Amino acid sequence: MPRVLLILGGGIAAYKALDVARELRRQGMDVTPVMTAAAKEFVTPLSLEVLCGSAVHDELFKAAQESQIGHIQLARSADAVVVCPATANLMARMAHGLADDLATTLLLATDAPILLAPAMNVHMWQHPATHNNVQTLQKRGVRFVGPVEGEMACGETGVGRLASIESIVDEAVKLLGRSSALSGRKVLVTAGPTREPIDPVRYISNHSSGLQGFAIAESLARLGASVTLVSGPVALSTPPGVLRVDVQTAEEMKVACLDALPADVAVCVAAVSDWRAESQHANKLKKTANGPPAISLVENPDILATLSQCTLRPTLVVGFAAETESVKDHARQKRQRKGCDWLLANDVSKYCFGGSRNQVHFFSDKEEEETWPEMDKKALAERLAERIAAFFAASV
Repeated sequence: MPRVLLILGGGIAAYKALDVARELRRQGMDVTPVMTAAAKEFVTPLSLEVLCGSAVHDELFKAAQESQIGHIQLARSADAVVVCPATANLMARMAHGLADDLATTLLLATDAPILLAPAMNVHMWQHPATHNNVQTLQKRGVRFVGPVEGEMACGETGVGRLASIESIVDEAVKLLGRSSALSGRKVLVTAGPTREPIDPVRYISNHSSGLQGFAIAESLARLGASVTLVSGPVALSTPPGVLRVDVQTAEEMKVACLDALPADVAVCVAAVSDWRAESQHANKLKKTANGPPAISLVENPDILATLSQCTLRPTLVVGFAAETESVKDHARQKRQRKGCDWLLANDVSKYCFGGSRNQVHFFSDKEEEETWPEMDKKALAERLAERIAAFFAASV
């Protein structure tokens, strides 16, 4: 029976952890509860004990337990650790390696995978300190589920609500069943559009939503890969267990990609703007009697070609091509021109940016061509991730 250590942080959302405990047990898991002092202000230990079928652990220095180094045994006994809710304070202490109570000591001592379900006021979630702490924890491989947008107990609305019970339990199940097919492999994924400024209020961009790239990053992480996701501006949550680097322009994306090397795999899904304004105006361009201004364009760096030809070239470079006509012909030419190993091409006149479904033509370095059936973008991501895992399995 999988053993889950359920740690409750001190927030109003702590009462929802009772439902999480119940659902985890329904999934056949052995749940051991741990409460911070603040959590007991919102939930009684007795309620949690009844739902978990196990005594609550809440003291670091408990003579009956610590004579046997109880906190270390507790940390080693877990197959996974779920923190619900993960407060801003608890995440800050985790990020800085503090061990000043039982919960933080267990989080520092365990070698089991960790899932955090954050919940806090929207401004606390958006604060740069919290953002930095989240990035630090993601870099260490900690996975996140939520927070989500909605109305909070304080009356404000925004991102900060605890994810749904179903989502938290689903991620916990996936955490326990995580494949090791790509364990030890470092992967770079690009996603979303880039924005090339013309003046302080205008830019050149495209309609890319980032959905496909984010789904691929998540699927690769679930197979055990260490994933860095370099993303243009999109309205998507960071996939669990993925390190995210946000950029705006093609030049910034290129720099972030090169900084992520060396890597075993690069999957270039981002819709990078081909051109940018040769010069950016410091002030907003105004209408004049002379008509619209002339804007001179220059080419942006070719990130796919750069990664395919650089000194620290990944073992496998995968590109995407968004076409509107002669899809297969243009895809073959693009793969040869860029120098990537695999290329997936789709017709964006049929499967537009932002949609939930996709259909691609797959081209490989062995001159193989496949037309994959139409499917959900998550299913496509899983199929590509499994193809990548099989590539490395065959090369061992």
